[in-house]
Amino acid sequence: MTPITFTPIGTVHSPFSDPRDMPIQPVGARGVRGTIELDPAYAAGLKDLTGFSRIILLYHLHRSEGYALEVVPFLDTTSHGIFATRAPRRPNAIGLSVLRLVAVDGATLTIEDVDILDGTPVIDIKPYVPAFDAYPDERAGWLASASEAARTRRSDGRFC
Repeated sequence: MTPITFTPIGTVHSPFSDPRDMPIQPVGARGVRGTIELDPAYAAGLKDLTGFSRIILLYHLHRSEGYALEVVPFLDTTSHGIFATRAPRRPNAIGLSVLRLVAVDGATLTIEDVDILDGTPVIDIKPYVPAFDAYPDERAGWLASASEAARTRRSDGRFC
């Protein structure tokens, strides 16, 4: 396959400088504030974003090294295929978080529910649209019985 190259459009700033003991999903980071410092060259792309209460943030898991096709994720003690988890050691180290958008000031976005390491490179920002993005009645596989634990579970360093 032909390699794909992305250029970061900004940087996440958060209170988390170490992947150990940080929230593993945005639901476990309720109220945790951070910012996205967008490259000013992309600031015009933020036009009309303030009309949305949440954003989907795509970012590079820049501290993740290597990958495994089977992992024991934070919310289980059983091995699962990497594509059936949200574990950070992936063939392409891409992260996704749905975050609350608090404010946009020039090229800086204030966000909440941040479960992302400080200094993380931003790949893209998309508006969260409940009519398009929410499917509450769908199956959640092995996570159906484990998802509530994401509110309190913290990273334990297994993917550092």
